[in-house]
Amino acid sequence: MTGVTPPSASEARELVEPVLRDAVARLDPLSARVAAYHLGWTDASGRRTEGGGKALRPALAVLSARAAGGDEERCLPVAAAVELVHAFSLLHDDVMDRDPTRRHRPAAWTVFGESAAILTGDALLALAQELVLDETDPARTRAARSLLTATRRLIAGQGLDLDFERRDDVDLEECRRMSADKTGALLACACSIGAIAAGAPQRLVTALASFGAETGLAFQLVDDLLGIWGSPETTGKPVLSDLRSRKKTLPVVAALTGGTAAGDALAALLATPGPLTETDLREAARLVDEAGGRDWAETEAKHRLDTAERHLARADMPAAVRAEFLDIAHFITSRDH
Repeated sequence: MTGVTPPSASEARELVEPVLRDAVARLDPLSARVAAYHLGWTDASGRRTEGGGKALRPALAVLSARAAGGDEERCLPVAAAVELVHAFSLLHDDVMDRDPTRRHRPAAWTVFGESAAILTGDALLALAQELVLDETDPARTRAARSLLTATRRLIAGQGLDLDFERRDDVDLEECRRMSADKTGALLACACSIGAIAAGAPQRLVTALASFGAETGLAFQLVDDLLGIWGSPETTGKPVLSDLRSRKKTLPVVAALTGGTAAGDALAALLATPGPLTETDLREAARLVDEAGGRDWAETEAKHRLDTAERHLARADMPAAVRAEFLDIAHFITSRDH
């Protein structure tokens, strides 16, 4: 894939970033400093930088409002709220996984400490709901409920992800459900929350949420592949990072449960006490591939994306908006970063 961010995402970033900055300014000084660093606005010393994420989730929220014929300006706080929940999840995820880097620089917890990172994540989560409920009409209340439900599912999925690291009996369906909660729930919310806030009919909301959920699963499959075979120069994370922490990701579980000799050898290797060596990690990656985990994940990602496109085709919206949804979906599921 090329590294070119879809135009709709670049546009959404320009629209949403001022709202995000105003929101972060509401925080206490420490949380605001950590958040500004985590969001890519400043360096560790507080000096202004140009960086941060690609604003894909806010872009999806803005497109969702467009699909419903809603007022984009009124949707911006809702779109910003989705990005704040995403930022909260990454702050906490880096602490729990002990990941030292995020977006090609030290993760916030390594710069400011674990406690500051955790508290800032908590503050961002509260701030997200504050933004949605700055207006209290019934549609905004429904949007807030959607975001809360997605957040609760995200947290449940992260809990399962951690639990799976200690288990050797995880099956593929369990792993799919974990990924649907951890990643799919927030993407489903991003794809539908703008329409909810605009008062769209339930049929459109359901189609958009289904599109987002399937795209989220495809995204997670690609992310799992990058966690094993991605280049640190493009992912910004250490090589073989998921295997190092013995994560039961989808390609790993597919390999472990495929009934192959390579899968059995992988299970034995991952059960080895003590840290895995670099040689162990390279062998584990080879065994995942040999056991079919890599091929399965690539095929499943394509299947999920095809399913997402079918959901979107059933939604009544302008053709240009549908094309922009698909542009982002293809971008995040064919990425190398």
